[in-house]
Amino acid sequence: MSTATATATKPTATNPCDLRDWLKDVKRLEQIEQISGAHWDLEIGALTEIILERISTPPALLFDNVPGFDPNRRVLSNMLETLERTALTLNLPTDIKTIPLIDALRAKLRALQPIRPNIVSTGPVFENVERGDEIDLMKFPVPRWHAGDGGRYLGTAHLVITRDPETGVENVGCYRVMLQDKDKVGLYISPGKHGKMHYEKAMKAGKPFPVAMAFGQHPLLFIASSQAVPFGVNEYDWTGGLLGQPLDVIEGPLTGLHFPANAEIVVEGEIIPGESMQEGPFGEWPGYYASAQRAEPFVRVKALYYRNDPIICGAAPFKPTIHGMYRSCLRAATVWNGMEQAGVPDIKGVYLPPPAQRFMIVVAIKQRYPGHAKQAALVACQCHAGAYLGRYVVVVDDDIDITDVNEVLWAMATRSDPATSVDILRRTWSGPLDPIIQPGSKGHNSRMIIEAVRPWEWRDKFPATSAISDETRKEYSAKWQRQLAQVEARHGQGRTRSE
Repeated sequence: MSTATATATKPTATNPCDLRDWLKDVKRLEQIEQISGAHWDLEIGALTEIILERISTPPALLFDNVPGFDPNRRVLSNMLETLERTALTLNLPTDIKTIPLIDALRAKLRALQPIRPNIVSTGPVFENVERGDEIDLMKFPVPRWHAGDGGRYLGTAHLVITRDPETGVENVGCYRVMLQDKDKVGLYISPGKHGKMHYEKAMKAGKPFPVAMAFGQHPLLFIASSQAVPFGVNEYDWTGGLLGQPLDVIEGPLTGLHFPANAEIVVEGEIIPGESMQEGPFGEWPGYYASAQRAEPFVRVKALYYRNDPIICGAAPFKPTIHGMYRSCLRAATVWNGMEQAGVPDIKGVYLPPPAQRFMIVVAIKQRYPGHAKQAALVACQCHAGAYLGRYVVVVDDDIDITDVNEVLWAMATRSDPATSVDILRRTWSGPLDPIIQPGSKGHNSRMIIEAVRPWEWRDKFPATSAISDETRKEYSAKWQRQLAQVEARHGQGRTRSE
């Protein structure tokens, strides 16, 4: 996050980071499905989850004709749930495999030069402008994603823009937003987040707290808002650097906060000191209802802007066993970079299995010296990107496909000994959404590091594996290509290594 600086003001927007252009690219990938007639109450959420469960390459889903609403007011879900769409969004080749994608992403992040946005005076988001009594957020098909949710959640894949009232530094975060009334939205921000610190400073000073929110935008902006960008770097600048060109943003007429010129729906408003409404519960990213219903601040909406036929972006967390590809790749890239910056050599790959999200890191190394595996494990779970809310770190040799949980489990079962290969770290950094930490004790957890590598002292005498070599695999795969293709066509394609 940084002060919202920008290049010279221009009259109109020519923003390259447009959700609708992204959807056209996804259509060219043949990875989008349009679903008409699903109800906002549970049905959109249920269909999203069912498709994630049943389809190995789940398409993005665009819901229209939601009963009771303008048929052209739509909801988009499953934005980033395939490797191809993740690569597309991160400005990387769409035919890349998992570990090469993570490696390419971390190289891009290392070389990234932030690019300040252009401030423009207008854009598609101003196609419709409403203030005062005209505002009615109830006219949008905001889903209730799960039966246990305390209400309808407008903000699950969105931007919340705030400003430090003392320094003027602007931040773009992603904090859940519950629809409370036609002109009120609840806002829950986890402790320690920049938006929370801004809010607390304003409340301490007894001043209204201005907030802007965007509820439909290019998925790269959602990634920027929901992932930790480098300290001191504004999320818009980071996004521009990843794209290689500046975004177009508008300075909000009421708050002065900056929002994307071609966002789908934007609100400006303020939080009044002392005001609150009941918020939650809401199923969060670990796959649990980790926070109860309680009084939280809410935003009084003063202005509503939206495009014609607007699209709400939704990314309601489900059990992470069925989603989380982009989070896995982003976190893996930043952990890998953090390990290298700490001096850990010969890292061959880092991966966070999507079902475990932050709770598990798998690292492949080429062992170079005694203690190399333990060093890798300790740094992986305590570097900045890996330190928060982790649980397990597994270090394996570089012959293991770390994106294949079966190979990782095989390495754990055959190359680790519980008495000598496992260490426990206590009182490490956790948070309020850690489901195994009981209420009242949140804040700390423990970490297990597992060295699932050939023991250094006798690695040369460790039993050889019985699998065919990569050279043999390539030779006979080429020789029998036609017959293998016929077998796959009849019985379904099997697993392939991801290196």
